[in-house]
Amino acid sequence: MLVIGLTGGIASGKSTVSSYLHNHHGLPIIDADYLARAVIEPGTAGYHAIIKHFGKRVLQDDGVQLDRKAISDIVFNDEKERKVLNGIVHPAVRKAMAWEVMRCWMQGHWACILDVPLLIEAGLYKWVGEIIVVYVNESLQLARLQDRPSPNPNESRLTSSQAQARIRSQMPLSGKLKYADYVVDNSGTKPELEKQLDVWVNKIKSRSAGWKKTVYWLIPPVGLWGALMTLAARGWKRYRAKL
Repeated sequence: MLVIGLTGGIASGKSTVSSYLHNHHGLPIIDADYLARAVIEPGTAGYHAIIKHFGKRVLQDDGVQLDRKAISDIVFNDEKERKVLNGIVHPAVRKAMAWEVMRCWMQGHWACILDVPLLIEAGLYKWVGEIIVVYVNESLQLARLQDRPSPNPNESRLTSSQAQARIRSQMPLSGKLKYADYVVDNSGTKPELEKQLDVWVNKIKSRSAGWKKTVYWLIPPVGLWGALMTLAARGWKRYRAKL
């Protein structure tokens, strides 16, 4: 099974790409954002670690649920605190993703999508067979982020400074391009975006079909060996590209 890493930046359109790949091409999506929320639900080890470090200032008025906006305001403006939060959340999310990948393999899928905003920053790009980067230029990214309605009807949209802080907290999209096996340009219309994705899926699917797929699924040790060789080859290719 091919494990595909999907990444981008805030307001780049990664969720749109993920939804299209799932709804139109039937690819299972392992959503890191969803898992990141699940591993810090009340009662989890991640939840208690966050309360221990950040204190009650990150709790909602009910004194139980985490106030995600309060956490965001802290970590988007403080790199040290952001590293602390990532150190709590990332290991738990990696473990959950590994189980989800195994589940997709057991269900016989030919590929699965790891939808991970911090695929590059967290080093997870080393463990996937293909990397897609959803790209837009920074001015369009900023405009789209400010245009987003707030999930809370009682809150206003992001100001320019708030939006810029969120963009600066991530690796620039331009810096992610060198890691990409395929770049999706989301600067145009939705039909243009979908056409790019259709071409890419057909290309990848034809490459992943055939006797190897059957052998890898029926004989797990062979599949594991093939996966390790693929990762090693891609890792070497990316290392050479950086030199």
